[in-house]
Amino acid sequence: MIDPKVEKVLIEQMAKESASSALYLSMHSWLEMKGLEGCATFMFAQAEEERTHMLKLMKYINDSGGHAIIQGVKQPKAQFKNVKEIFELVLESEKDISRSIHQLVDVCTKLKDYTTLHFLQWYVAEQHEEEKLARTILDKLEIIGLEGNGLYLFDKEIAGIQVQTEMKAQDAGGAGA
Repeated sequence: MIDPKVEKVLIEQMAKESASSALYLSMHSWLEMKGLEGCATFMFAQAEEERTHMLKLMKYINDSGGHAIIQGVKQPKAQFKNVKEIFELVLESEKDISRSIHQLVDVCTKLKDYTTLHFLQWYVAEQHEEEKLARTILDKLEIIGLEGNGLYLFDKEIAGIQVQTEMKAQDAGGAGA
């Protein structure tokens, strides 16, 4: 049976993953509206990934004898200054999720909940990859720029990153889902 304290923090994490998914969907919509199809597709996939993270937590809670309660999500930001702002927000969102996962690990360590600690190790590694990807994208944006052809090339580059990310997830047996 899952410890009520662990159940509570896992449910809170579910809400954070869901909010992150909603934010990425909002970014997807804005990017699509601006004709940046590569970036929009990337954000849609990121939104789905965050939703999958939330569902994985839900299943774990329920499988562990708890009750995963779905919380409401406040409306995410809908207007953005530019693509750089979007990817800066992505990095901040991923850092926030990482901090939250680390707090979960801390709670489980203190309670000696080794089963949940083992489960959370996937999230720790996943967040490392997510932050690295966001930083890489911001680095590419710095190199390519936001003006004219640079923005066009950046959008194409992001489409390529999305394909690489999907291939890596498939090679890992869908572990990224």
